[in-house]
Amino acid sequence: MTKHNIRKLWPAELGLYREHMLRLDQDARRLRFGRAPSDEFIETYADGVNDLKSLVFAYVDDGVVRAAAELRPLGSAPYRQAEAAFSVEQGYRDEGIGTELMARTIQAARNRAITRIYLNCLLENKKMRAIAKKFDAVLRIDHDEVFGELAPATPTCFSIWHEMIEAETGFVTAVLDLQKRLLRAA
Repeated sequence: MTKHNIRKLWPAELGLYREHMLRLDQDARRLRFGRAPSDEFIETYADGVNDLKSLVFAYVDDGVVRAAAELRPLGSAPYRQAEAAFSVEQGYRDEGIGTELMARTIQAARNRAITRIYLNCLLENKKMRAIAKKFDAVLRIDHDEVFGELAPATPTCFSIWHEMIEAETGFVTAVLDLQKRLLRAA
């Protein structure tokens, strides 16, 4: 599998996430939200991601977010359950990006002692179902929706260390991406 430039988005970069969500075509929006929401809904949703304590991991191509995974804690602290949701722009599908985003999301949940990750998608979303199965998700079909559950492993020193290294590398990449965007704007 090709390693893509997938990294955590920092709070100051959540505008890049909003821009990604707004670029999603109607079909991708429907697959992500179960319906095709308006631009206004997406702007409000993306602007509130930080307030929901979500972690966002993204595939960044030349400073532009082209795919993302959101891990949103459920309930109250200490969080033991979370929901994961994914989006990939047209032209970036079928490259293994979704699988890599799922792996990063599970690792993040694991290291935060989240014991259960919930997923749901439309029945027609065969790609998402296939990715979930790769990670041993238990899937249940209810009418035209599929509900999945994953149980991340217990965190280890190595899993935490691995995420720290990825976060540091991602931070450096984020700074370099910001510098590129500023130079282009000048």
